[in-house]
Amino acid sequence: MEHWEGVDGGHWEVISALRQNGLLQGFVQGAGQPAGAEISEELRRAQEEWEAVEEIQSGLGGASASASPPISFNEALQYFQTADLSECRKKVQVTVRRQGLAALVHFLFGPPRLQPQLQGERELALAMAQCGLDDNERVHMRILQTIYKKLTCSKLGCPRYGAHWEELGFQGVDPGTDLRGTGMLGLMQMLYFVMDAQTLPLAQEIFKLSQHETQNFPFCIMSVNITRIVIQALREECLSRECNRRQQVIAVLNDLYAAAFLQLYRLWKWQHKTVADSGFLLKELEFSTKKKPKQLLKSLEAYMNRGPAVGGLQCPSSASGGSRPHEEINFTGICDPQVELEGEARLI
Repeated sequence: MEHWEGVDGGHWEVISALRQNGLLQGFVQGAGQPAGAEISEELRRAQEEWEAVEEIQSGLGGASASASPPISFNEALQYFQTADLSECRKKVQVTVRRQGLAALVHFLFGPPRLQPQLQGERELALAMAQCGLDDNERVHMRILQTIYKKLTCSKLGCPRYGAHWEELGFQGVDPGTDLRGTGMLGLMQMLYFVMDAQTLPLAQEIFKLSQHETQNFPFCIMSVNITRIVIQALREECLSRECNRRQQVIAVLNDLYAAAFLQLYRLWKWQHKTVADSGFLLKELEFSTKKKPKQLLKSLEAYMNRGPAVGGLQCPSSASGGSRPHEEINFTGICDPQVELEGEARLI
């Protein structure tokens, strides 16, 4: 593992491209020629690095997963609809438990209940949120690789573990450790964001802002936090009216996720927010998501109808920033099911 950590993303893409075209082996085999001794020595080391990568990746999704074609949101959803999620379903708490006066007030004055024909779809969404990232599930690995390729605009995949995930905004080298409380639903919503033709430009603009020199923030961690807020809104039945109206659950969750990310983006960019402001903004976003979901969705619809250029997403040239400096951020596990955003809200 230590051998691979020294290989950066650029070397990975070069080595991968050479390997896929069958050139790396040929170069190394021809290393005996005196004229190219120095170059051949570098290529030999590259070959050794590649072999180390393949050894690390065996049984973990491996090179075959990184070379897989992108997966659409619908294909991934069909997988979860037919997969055995029985263990995940056992952990699902469909709605927030209320007692005493709170239960009575909610019954009398709260939002409507979700219609019976939609409850199965709600349970599926919450079961996905209890499903962890599994290295042995090919669909899980394809989802992860698709997110990486779409955000980085790379045609090549990447290793299952490595610092490249931190560059996307995960906390460490393994994205799976950042999905507590949102599970695969957290990745599914990212997948929807980058695979939908209408939301992809928005996702790319937000990702670009996350790399800004001074306004940078961990994109994927922020995404997971938004998914967590959406899950809470669903469990508190704040979305039942909209789901009943549209006769959909997962589509409403995805639209609300995108709408919340859009609001966060606008506030973050135009009010020149930084990571230090993230707690306040997440708290504000949670309030809007639970109390004003219809308003958020209308804002997203207006953006979609206008298009990115008119919707105010064209960043000044200074916003392209370059790579954000790696800094320590005071995270807390707000994605754990038992932890709420009540009080001080912070990133994971």
